Amino acid sequence: MKPDDVPIEVTLRDALDAQRTAYLADPVPSLAQRREDLRTLQRFVREHKQAICDAISADYGHRSRHETLLAEVFPVLDGIDHALKHLRAWSRPQRRAVDWRNFFGASNRVIPQPLGVVGVIVPWNFPLNLSFVPLTAIFAAGNRALVKLSENSRHLAGLLIDKMPGYFPPEKLRFFDETGGVGIAFSKLPLDHLLFTGSGATGRSVMAAAAENLCPVTLELGGKSPAVVCDDFEPLATAAERILFTKYLNAGQICTTVDHVYVPRAKVDAFVQLARQIVPQRYPRLDSPDYTSIIDARSFDRLRHALDDARQRGASVLPLLPDAPHSDARTRKIAPHLVLNAPDDSELMQREIFGPILPVIAYDRLDDVVARINAGPRPLAFYPFSHDRATLDHLLSRVMSGGVSVNDALFHVGQHDLPFGGVGPSGMGHYHGKEGFETFSKLRPVFHQARFSTLKFLMPPYGKFAERVLAFLTR
Repeated sequence: MKPDDVPIEVTLRDALDAQRTAYLADPVPSLAQRREDLRTLQRFVREHKQAICDAISADYGHRSRHETLLAEVFPVLDGIDHALKHLRAWSRPQRRAVDWRNFFGASNRVIPQPLGVVGVIVPWNFPLNLSFVPLTAIFAAGNRALVKLSENSRHLAGLLIDKMPGYFPPEKLRFFDETGGVGIAFSKLPLDHLLFTGSGATGRSVMAAAAENLCPVTLELGGKSPAVVCDDFEPLATAAERILFTKYLNAGQICTTVDHVYVPRAKVDAFVQLARQIVPQRYPRLDSPDYTSIIDARSFDRLRHALDDARQRGASVLPLLPDAPHSDARTRKIAPHLVLNAPDDSELMQREIFGPILPVIAYDRLDDVVARINAGPRPLAFYPFSHDRATLDHLLSRVMSGGVSVNDALFHVGQHDLPFGGVGPSGMGHYHGKEGFETFSKLRPVFHQARFSTLKFLMPPYGKFAERVLAFLTR
């Protein structure tokens, strides 16, 4: 049988077996080895920086080089520096208290140890970031990794599959392209941990498949993450600048972008006017090299249909590039839009938008906003804008989300010392920084008995002494 004819299930299982054999031969790599792995990962990114930008742009049709450097290359390099700085502290065994009444002279420790082989299923929107940031934590914890990329990341997958063997042997790190059915087979592997980033629907399928092997999963999903501009926040232009930057970065194709924004009713017109001033300054034309394409024709058509649906239902659809076409099927670019008065049952309000369309929702009472957010699934992110501490405390205590940026959007994701993760339908588990190290480690409890154990006096046959001791302990 030719290599191309080998079933993907066999290829994946062989790759897993090779990594597990290597893990069993060296289950706890030294800190020196882990540092070398992290520096090698960093060296790969530095040496192939331009090729990475070109590959991701080719996968998108066009992806701003600056956005790839800002949102993918820099966080990866900086995150590895953070891990190298803190690795010794993360890896240090932790002393824990002992119940001295029963175990005088004993000791407790928690020892972080590698799990073994970790699988990573990567989405197309930030394929370098969402593979290499997890790999940073996986390697810091001393593991090995299998990584499957998206069917929309074929150029990047080709680059990684071709070049990575020059940096890591396949029994340490191996990448897989999505050629049809790979993701299903991948999620059925008996891995030691599986990280999936993607849609909620696919996340459910991945979790169900992993459950067959009792494989623990970390799910990073999505959701309709709201921004709320409170009435006290001034100047309004600052909120508009920050929200619009996040919304149209990567043409809105970010799981933690601002899905929609709540604005005090009296300030909606001013917010719209600010958007009409700000956005054309950033993207003077639809074919601007700084403006990213929609990933594929299916997503492009979905977004145009969502705009048409909102318009037909009476919403005000406002393109923000007045001298440019509203969309271009050839380049798969859709101009930044605002949408006012979108009906609750419209497509824009029912599902994650994942594109350059921002519904603006007028409100009168902040508690109405809280109730409306809480009526839906818990979002991956929440973005309140307020200078009032009591207002912020009220919102943070009443609205649950995966993470929060206050008076800005998105940037909590870039803080290496903060955990990243969803809650409920937006995900489960955390990674990044120390939490990533712990997610991909077994925090192994170790009890060390003393030379002499007082429990000797509480062993059968039980008598009056045991009766008195137990009565004292349970009084």
